[in-house]
Amino acid sequence: MTLPLGKILSAVPAMTPFVGPETIERRRGRGFRLRLGANESNFGVSPKVKAAIAEGAEGANWYCDPEHFELRTKLAAKHDVEIGNLVVGEGIDGLLGVIVRAFADPGDTVVTSAGAYPTFNYHVIGYGGRLEFVPYTADSGNDAQALVEAARLGDAKLLYLSNPDNPTGSFLDTKAVAHILERLPERCVFVLDEAYAEFAPPGRLPPLDTSDPRVIRLRTFSKAHGLAGMRVGYALAAPETIAAFDKIRLHFGVGRLSQIAAAAALEDSDFESAVVHEVEAGRRDYEELGRALNLATLRSHTNFVPFDLETGARAAQILERLEARDVFVRRPGVAPLDRFVRVSVGTVPERAAFADLFRDALRD
Repeated sequence: MTLPLGKILSAVPAMTPFVGPETIERRRGRGFRLRLGANESNFGVSPKVKAAIAEGAEGANWYCDPEHFELRTKLAAKHDVEIGNLVVGEGIDGLLGVIVRAFADPGDTVVTSAGAYPTFNYHVIGYGGRLEFVPYTADSGNDAQALVEAARLGDAKLLYLSNPDNPTGSFLDTKAVAHILERLPERCVFVLDEAYAEFAPPGRLPPLDTSDPRVIRLRTFSKAHGLAGMRVGYALAAPETIAAFDKIRLHFGVGRLSQIAAAAALEDSDFESAVVHEVEAGRRDYEELGRALNLATLRSHTNFVPFDLETGARAAQILERLEARDVFVRRPGVAPLDRFVRVSVGTVPERAAFADLFRDALRD
């Protein structure tokens, strides 16, 4: 009997945006020594978060608050916006799915950079959208001019930009983002993924303006706050845009303990600052390692650093050698970015261990 799939899904090939380290460990039959491939925070979580989770565990038998009221109230205070400017979702990944479903019909054009965050593409394909890719610049940054022109030429319904960028770590300043907004087609929604906002140059993120209903800015608790396993993200936008989310979002998708943990994380700015400071030190360590190994590194404004292995074949080879040494890292899947090996900033001992194993893999 043939499975009665819908028309859209029938045309979609089987795909997985990311192969998790657990999947690789099961295939290998052993675990990784260093887990530096998923841009998680290796610096743990705030003691306030641990205490809040322990206390909140007694209520784990209850459903979550589907309006995320306490968390949204704290976020509104943090960003100096109204609670109606915020929606909470199952990480940025979950929110991207809602955005695509809400604003792009099957067959509509959606513009993104070639090699950018693949989960967005996963949702676009799954909902029947048509992806239009724009190459990165010669120095591996997002091409703001080309992105907005592609959106205009293709009458795009969505334009996606990760800033700071994943997987390159590059950053577009306020002027470049403002240019996109000035040229953005009237019927196009600008999805500004700011998952790495805490690591951006201080004071250089575009000002938060929730008056334009075409602009959606995405943030997460997965990076600086260390809550990747809790799956909590949020969107900042105009009230009418947020209202569109409420029509289709998964209201009970962010669990009770996840909401408690995220709210507690907002109460510990010192912990967040310490993580940002340690990541800055780790990026410098990786840059120095690159110089010692005669490998270029991309200047990163995230919690990872890409090492340039010059060719995709060489990067794939080193990736295999590192895996054989029980090191989990990743490389982008699209040329020319596939020549990079992207390494998350670990703790001081993890960085030292990685340096030794990386040298060994390059000598092999």
